[in-house]
Amino acid sequence: MAWLILLAAGLVEVVWSQSIKPTEGFTKPLPTVICFLLGATAVYLLSVAMRDLPVGTAYAAFTGIGTVGAITLGITIQHDALSAGRIAALALIVGGLVLARLTSTA
Repeated sequence: MAWLILLAAGLVEVVWSQSIKPTEGFTKPLPTVICFLLGATAVYLLSVAMRDLPVGTAYAAFTGIGTVGAITLGITIQHDALSAGRIAALALIVGGLVLARLTSTA
């Protein structure tokens, strides 16, 4: 269950990462409130997952999910550049996440 909560935290972090730009430097009130709520929700879910997972593993997985999701959305929605290096980096992150999950005791 902790890993499912951690996955949810990572997915909320991905949405949060996409909510930053619309705040226009935190000058737009509604997007800013949404951004802060998403960030707080992601950290709350992370803290719940950390009840059963080691801090280092949970945080590394949380940021890894967020990184992969943010880069993927950047490429697909924002049309960010795609390169062999970025693909390799994403593959390494995903591989690390899988390894962390497979070797976790929780």
